[in-house]
Amino acid sequence: MSTVNLSTDYLGMHLKNPLVASASPANANVDMLKDLEHAGIAAVVMPSLFEEQVEFEEFQFGSLQEYGAESFAEAATYFPEMDDYNTGADQYLRMIEKACDAVDVPIIGSLNGVTKGGWTRYAKKIESAGASALEFNMYYLPTDANVAAAQIENNYLDLVSEVKSQISIPLAVKVGPYFSSLANFAKRLNECGADGLVLFNRFMQPDINLETMEIDARIDLSHASEMRLPLRWIAILRGQIQASLAATSGIHDHKGMVKLLMAGADVTMIASSILRRGPDIVKTMLDELQLWLNEHGYKSVSQFKGGMSYKNCPDAAALERSNYMKALTSYTGPYV
Repeated sequence: MSTVNLSTDYLGMHLKNPLVASASPANANVDMLKDLEHAGIAAVVMPSLFEEQVEFEEFQFGSLQEYGAESFAEAATYFPEMDDYNTGADQYLRMIEKACDAVDVPIIGSLNGVTKGGWTRYAKKIESAGASALEFNMYYLPTDANVAAAQIENNYLDLVSEVKSQISIPLAVKVGPYFSSLANFAKRLNECGADGLVLFNRFMQPDINLETMEIDARIDLSHASEMRLPLRWIAILRGQIQASLAATSGIHDHKGMVKLLMAGADVTMIASSILRRGPDIVKTMLDELQLWLNEHGYKSVSQFKGGMSYKNCPDAAALERSNYMKALTSYTGPYV
């Protein structure tokens, strides 16, 4: 069996293959990172540093500095300045440093926030800690009926511009699918500084505990059917914007990887597969990808990447409304 060139480019980085470990708590463990590298992972996105973590810690420490300040002037010197203090945010930066020292694959930092503020300076600190790129994860659920969609989009764009202004490394923006004109919004994100888009953020849906009558916050790992949403939108966006495209959610085997690469993804990101089956799933998926490409006569990933995108697909209408009509009219089952 001949060797297929699995390399791909993402955010200006040349990666040995298109399989990336997406942000997950497991990635904070150095031993896990080493296992993922050994299994063949091309890059790793670290767990997120949240806006709330930075601001809450700075607020608490600011309160400590003010305590007793009315007694005498030097009271403020009881505590070190925030930049020197051992905070959770600082621990995150040390985690990035340790990860970069432990493995040779690119480490991508992750910053999660929704409002403009001083916390965005941590983008630069993540770069200084050694990250090869930054993934900015905007997890925001608009609930105020008085806030228009245009205002929400402009807030996103302003925030991306602010984060981008802090760093010189590439910036990927991870967004959800719930925008009225997603293609236009993706184009505007690219224009205001996003070097890549990660599609999509999985919004954690709450449940109700009928015994305690409380809202039950829960995390469900992804299922293969969730892959179809990023597949459609990556296929639509490929060729319309210049940004790198990463697919995430529902990727559990080599077939999912192939489909998303054909749609136009530069990389495919996995987390649930690793959490369910361990880091060895990486080697399994890459071996099976290599075998599939060999069997179908491909010499490289770049040879077929984007071949089923909106601009290249022989039936581009299948990505639009006609797909909806065809799915409904062709469904069969025991009661149809």
